[in-house]
Amino acid sequence: VRGISSGARVFEYLSLQPTILLCGGGRIPYHSLTGRVDFLNISFSYPTRPGHEVLKRFNLTLPPCKTVAVVGESGGGKSTVAALLERFYDPTSGVVLLDGLDIRTLDLSWLRGQVIGFINQEPVLFGSSIMENIRFGKPDATDAEVINAAKQANAHRFITSFPDGYNTTVGERGVTLSGGQKQRIAIARALIKNPSILVLDEATSALDAESERVVQEALDRATRGRTVLIIAHRLSTIQGADLICVMSNGRVVEAGTHLELLGKGGLYSDLIRRQKAEGQK
Repeated sequence: VRGISSGARVFEYLSLQPTILLCGGGRIPYHSLTGRVDFLNISFSYPTRPGHEVLKRFNLTLPPCKTVAVVGESGGGKSTVAALLERFYDPTSGVVLLDGLDIRTLDLSWLRGQVIGFINQEPVLFGSSIMENIRFGKPDATDAEVINAAKQANAHRFITSFPDGYNTTVGERGVTLSGGQKQRIAIARALIKNPSILVLDEATSALDAESERVVQEALDRATRGRTVLIIAHRLSTIQGADLICVMSNGRVVEAGTHLELLGKGGLYSDLIRRQKAEGQK
């Protein structure tokens, strides 16, 4: 009986129809894509908790070729902003614009496959070669393109130190690699598609200090000339951002540069003080 019940749930899941379609919609020609993103009056609740608003009349602009960092306490809605940009969900109300166009009218496979590069805290690697793991970001990439992306990501040197080089099998979820090595392969995978927009969601928070330094060098190189959204916990990594937005209870409550926000003595200053105190324990 238990097996029949479980089987019924599997078939119920398989019969579900996606509400967000991967294909269909417009594309912006690459030569005219500026990479400006606007979140306008966004309200959002996750489908599993419809009564709990994660974002409340949220507004944010990512100017072309600028770096915007979003910080705040855990549960404040930071990662939800990145999820809406990639259209893992659609907002309950409000609109997300790319170059002035509602992203719901754009081809989602193009948006994720060519426009946005996404790097998060736990990179997903497959039990195949390093070459194939990087090429996953652009399936038709040549070997030369893979190697060039690895060089940009500070990964080429450690890859070529392996006996099999780019043909080294990394094991399921990259089990044979260190955290810093996995993250640099993930950066190379994101860069190989030459995205106009780069999203970094807690990209260095799981690394030790030395690995973070090497990965941060790669990220600094990767972000040049791109629109960048950084979701950050370690505030030391975002002090050079063009704009820092502090979120609380689903809204932006402070915005400015690092020095401007320190001068205000508000929530950002409190977060900085708390992190310094935790680091001294």
